[in-house]
Amino acid sequence: MSSGGLELPPGDSGHEGGPADAAGTASGGLPAGAVSLAPPESGRTGREPAGAGTGAELDWGADAWSEVRTRAQRAGRAYIWLNLVEQRLRAVVGAVLRPVYEPVHGGGGDDWVVAAAGPAGQEWVQRAVAVREVSRRKGYLLDSADDNVLSFLTLPQLRELMVQHWPCFEPYFDDRRDIEQALDELEVTRNVVSRNRALSRAVLEQAERASARLLEVLGGGAGSPSADRLPIDAVEDLVGDRYADVISVHPDRVRLQRQLPAEDLFGGARRLDAIGIGLNLLVQNFSGRRLVRLAEAGCRVRLLFLNPASSAVKRRERELGLRKGELSRSVEMNILHVRRVRAGLRDASGFEIHVFDETPRFTAYLVEGESSGIAVVQSYLRRARGMEAPVLVLRGGGRGAPREAGRDGRDAEHGLFPTYREEFESIWQDSRPVS
Repeated sequence: MSSGGLELPPGDSGHEGGPADAAGTASGGLPAGAVSLAPPESGRTGREPAGAGTGAELDWGADAWSEVRTRAQRAGRAYIWLNLVEQRLRAVVGAVLRPVYEPVHGGGGDDWVVAAAGPAGQEWVQRAVAVREVSRRKGYLLDSADDNVLSFLTLPQLRELMVQHWPCFEPYFDDRRDIEQALDELEVTRNVVSRNRALSRAVLEQAERASARLLEVLGGGAGSPSADRLPIDAVEDLVGDRYADVISVHPDRVRLQRQLPAEDLFGGARRLDAIGIGLNLLVQNFSGRRLVRLAEAGCRVRLLFLNPASSAVKRRERELGLRKGELSRSVEMNILHVRRVRAGLRDASGFEIHVFDETPRFTAYLVEGESSGIAVVQSYLRRARGMEAPVLVLRGGGRGAPREAGRDGRDAEHGLFPTYREEFESIWQDSRPVS
């Protein structure tokens, strides 16, 4: 019996109720009723030093470390979005409510925040004031710009200020319900992240969508996602330099198209250069009529196919285990399709089709718009078709962007986009046009 009145669980039959109880001790030399701290024999790895057989099992296996890393990555990504939303909402609340309350309550101090919170928010404002004083005393305030009560209000408290004073915010925002709904969706993620609990992928994706929507509504977004096909998100802005201009990696093309459908990839392009064996991502997933409209809208198109009559096609057929002529017929059909597209154009000078005879090393779709560019690149594997090969998605500059810098100002020389652009141009120079 413990001092709290709780009884320890009994041992097994060898420790209690067995013959050893008559002698007052259990087998193994333990007193009757004692609980052994030794781990079960099945948990031993055989690598423990002598004397390491007692105590809790503290080692983590590969699965445990993988789970922890996954949790940390998701929580970190969610935290970045939550931090952006909180800072943006704090700036909006300060910009709208300060001119209303500060002239009456205090001359440049934080009394206007207390007044804006009113009796209903008096408790959490006083708590924020106390936390700020502790932070001052312990040296936690590293930036003088954060030395105010508003910086110590949490996301729910900032929301409460906005809801209480909605008539002040109404001239700036159209839909109060949309803002509240997005903040509701974020509250689940905020609660999980603040308590360091597991965050599911579905909840993380919901939080990212809600955050992007909120930032756009609050005037802190980067525009419509459809305009830039794959918009720069918060995480790419922070860690993009670690991975050159690679913004995503997919194990195969099926998973790529779930995130980046062909319409989002090619739609709105002003320049499209593609190289590969058959260019199935374009030919089979982007209709001929849509391609005609794209070219008529002023998009310059250059398509570079592997020559279906070349020996490289025959070698590729043997690598993939295809019947003789199967791959070459497929490439011929794709070339005939884009020839029909070109024939339907009023001005076909901006729509060029070439073939090359070299060993194909990669397939690449280099798509550039007015202000942004994107590339989808795959290497050819010996036993895997293009649909099954890993995919890299690269960020590049737009048609009007300077070649030495990308859209976000990073040095393009350290990226892969210009490398594949250079390879495309080199092969294009040695290729032959299709009549």
